[in-house]
Amino acid sequence: MAMSLPLLVFTDLDGTLLSHSSYRWDAATPALDALRKIGAAVVLASSKTAPEIAEIRAELAWDHCPAIIENGAGILPPDSTDMPKTDSYVRLRHALDSLPADLRDPFCGFGDMTVAQIAQITGLSHTDAANAAERAFSEPGIWSGSAELRGAFIDALHDHGIHAREGGRFLTLSYGRTKADQMAALTDAFAPRHTLALGDAPNDIEMLQAAEFGVIVANPHRDPLPPLPGEDIGRITRTTLPGPAGWNGAVLDLIARLNLN
Repeated sequence: MAMSLPLLVFTDLDGTLLSHSSYRWDAATPALDALRKIGAAVVLASSKTAPEIAEIRAELAWDHCPAIIENGAGILPPDSTDMPKTDSYVRLRHALDSLPADLRDPFCGFGDMTVAQIAQITGLSHTDAANAAERAFSEPGIWSGSAELRGAFIDALHDHGIHAREGGRFLTLSYGRTKADQMAALTDAFAPRHTLALGDAPNDIEMLQAAEFGVIVANPHRDPLPPLPGEDIGRITRTTLPGPAGWNGAVLDLIARLNLN
């Protein structure tokens, strides 16, 4: 990526660039092609693991760009397929398992599931579910307890330095670095003329607010995000179409709005 980058795009995956149900991005092809044509860069930013994102990034042909993995816990360098091993996930699981049973039992994380179970709840293939199980930093899971216990669960995790963030599908636990943290570092490194962030879930809000332009992509499978600062002046917009179709229209509209094509 050149230092005179016209546009640096940060995008969530599930429910945003990828269809919530099929995990496909075909409807966003015109916008992806337009971004290539103007010399922009696309940084995938997701709760997905390094193996998952490396595969998607290669299929999209954006593997020359870095990617933000596991909700901002790490950066996958360009043209890399794996992250160095750390003890973050082991420490997180140990802290999780140390909680009292009434708080621990209602949370079922990927580390508590078989690959087959992960495939079933996500709709991923067995191979993709195995990649999703290769955690380095964070633990996605499903909370089945009451809202009151959920609050106590999150508070107990805070005592261990662990934060819980709501994504498009799961409650994800990590040691606190966010997509916006990594976004700031990459923006400083590449000094683009413009930045754009697209997402659909609560864990995307900080990223949307940190970008010069933000797009909330419609996702009929979840409650819409609340009104955000900047929507009243058009700095943050919302799509009508969901997933990659909405992503496609929003990106093409911004390219035209900024006269980049």
